[in-house]
Amino acid sequence: MPRTVWSGAISFGLVTVPIKVVSATEDHSVHFHQIHTEDGGRVRNRKVCELEGREVSQAEIGKGYQLTKDTVIPISDAELRDLPLPTAKAIEIVAFVPADSVDPIQIAEGYYLVPDGQVATKPYALLTRALSRSSRVAVAKYAWSGRERLGLLRVRENTLVLHAMRWADEIRDPAELVPAEAAVSDEELTGALALMDTMTRDDLDGPDFTDRYTEALQEILEAKREHHALPQPEEPEKPGKVLDLMAALNQSVAQARESRGEPADVHDMPKRSKRAATKKTTARKAEAKKAAGRKRGA
Repeated sequence: MPRTVWSGAISFGLVTVPIKVVSATEDHSVHFHQIHTEDGGRVRNRKVCELEGREVSQAEIGKGYQLTKDTVIPISDAELRDLPLPTAKAIEIVAFVPADSVDPIQIAEGYYLVPDGQVATKPYALLTRALSRSSRVAVAKYAWSGRERLGLLRVRENTLVLHAMRWADEIRDPAELVPAEAAVSDEELTGALALMDTMTRDDLDGPDFTDRYTEALQEILEAKREHHALPQPEEPEKPGKVLDLMAALNQSVAQARESRGEPADVHDMPKRSKRAATKKTTARKAEAKKAAGRKRGA
């Protein structure tokens, strides 16, 4: 079993479920050390006390809150562990909501919750099955790492998953980032939906969903270890300048079908109607005529 990162209980009304928390994800990234490039020696960060000017051991290091420039309030791990909060020792469920009511931007890392001991098996199974049957998720509060957090509880393959959530005031308002409104025709929208249909799939398995960056990095490390020539990057295709959105959509559908071994014809894609094209041409001519009249009048 993965390392336990926290232990406590789920509080569900008057029902208590003792649980252990383990990480639901694994880090497969390639990690590097800092080195001295001249001789390959490790470069390390040393922890030095500013007042004594000496390096201190991990056993001598604690936490402190900077109150003023010259005042630091020390606080121990025991004091943080014994905070007067009900969520300091339990994941307290406060509500149940429809799954699609939670904005994904609020959801962060995930953890598996496993029953802690035989006594926890039945209430754990009860909560898991009730959540599955309700088609809802639970919103909970808990306190880890020196702060109270909001969490989302859901079921994945008969196992409870806790997702850390960001508080509402931690989400930036995107209002200032909204681009200027642009006119999109019905034909263009239908074309985009046709492209989405072509790219739709039932799972995220396969070579399109593997970490190529880490694979390429490992190839370079292996080549350097064996003193071989480094693998050369593939020359990327230069994207052409898109002037016609409908043409780009048609071409994208064709490429998506070819990549899946399907016929590349796009006869079912919407065609730009002659009426729409004539209407746009007439509008451009009318605008040009008005501009010419204003110029003569000036």
